[in-house]
Amino acid sequence: MKLTYYGQSTVELVADGKTLLFDPFITPNELAKHIDVNSLKPDYILVSHGHGDHVADLVSIAKNSGAKVICIAEIAGWLGKQGVDNVHGMNIGGGFNFDFGRVKMVTAIHSSTLPDGSNGGNPAGFLIYSEGKVIYFAGDTALTYDMKLLADENLAWAIFPIGDNYTMGADDAIKAAAFVNCKNIIGVHYDSFPVIKIDKEEVAAKFVKAGLNLQLPAIGESVEL
Repeated sequence: MKLTYYGQSTVELVADGKTLLFDPFITPNELAKHIDVNSLKPDYILVSHGHGDHVADLVSIAKNSGAKVICIAEIAGWLGKQGVDNVHGMNIGGGFNFDFGRVKMVTAIHSSTLPDGSNGGNPAGFLIYSEGKVIYFAGDTALTYDMKLLADENLAWAIFPIGDNYTMGADDAIKAAAFVNCKNIIGVHYDSFPVIKIDKEEVAAKFVKAGLNLQLPAIGESVEL
């Protein structure tokens, strides 16, 4: 598997020959202005919740690529009103088998309203089962005791928000890694706005002290998972 980071919480995961794009927020992000959003042609787009910093490019990329959007039912309904019909609606606790593997939607503690004020349903995270690995995309979330339910999933990697203020910060993400029993962490949801700017060296040192492998790829950089 290969993961490419595009800033904020936008990651691309190539799994079993298919390209999955999570939470597309690129064009409004000054840190990602060198990324050509029109070049992204995912097979699937996974949406954790409805906030603008996770869906800003959702409709345009979905229409440009023809990707199937995997999201909670309320966002699926909203997308239909935006002219996006290739959508697979899900809800918390449910799973479904796709051609690249299985997706299960899991709990996230946050809020979710779409940019036009529409109800975004419940926020969510995703478990991706593909190529014999399990990847956890936590979405925007607080530290939650429900994460302990994932401890026996044998996670290969967990993708955690670490920017604080709106989501977990580094200290809670370290606790979350223990809850889900995963040593390999990709940090996201930081630096895009002043209130979520982090000291990367300080954060990295905390993860090292905790015995964790934290990866903070540069925007546009890829990591083999």
